[in-house]
Amino acid sequence: MLDQRPVSFVVPGEAVGKGRSRVSTIGGHARMFTPTKTANYETLISMAAQQAMNGRDLFAGPVMVEMKIIVSVAASWSKKKTAEALQGLVMPTKKPDADNVLKAICDGINGIVFKDDVQVVNVSLSKRFGETPGVLVRVVPLEGKSS
Repeated sequence: MLDQRPVSFVVPGEAVGKGRSRVSTIGGHARMFTPTKTANYETLISMAAQQAMNGRDLFAGPVMVEMKIIVSVAASWSKKKTAEALQGLVMPTKKPDADNVLKAICDGINGIVFKDDVQVVNVSLSKRFGETPGVLVRVVPLEGKSS
């Protein structure tokens, strides 16, 4: 019997949006590579997901990914503006783009939480200011408890 309980984990630190693959030429041959910052962030995501899965089987069916991106308040902001941001009265309209963070999270948990990110059929996503930056991730299986 597959474990169909949702899996939750936190990716600590400032969120990083998935960077575009770059192309370079080495010896006349084009090579694609992922930017170092993206690769390092996806490794951090993978480690957090592996710890949360704790040896469980991968989800085989459709899943919903719930994600809450917590970004830190600018150090230069006034106490008043900081307090408003932490209360949710000021929204973070700064980098990273929420959709690029979603891509990084899905790629980072591919093969760890689910077999492939094509299984993601529903997404719930928010980006807010908070005291401690990070990304709260919850993956919920959506089908009748079988593979």
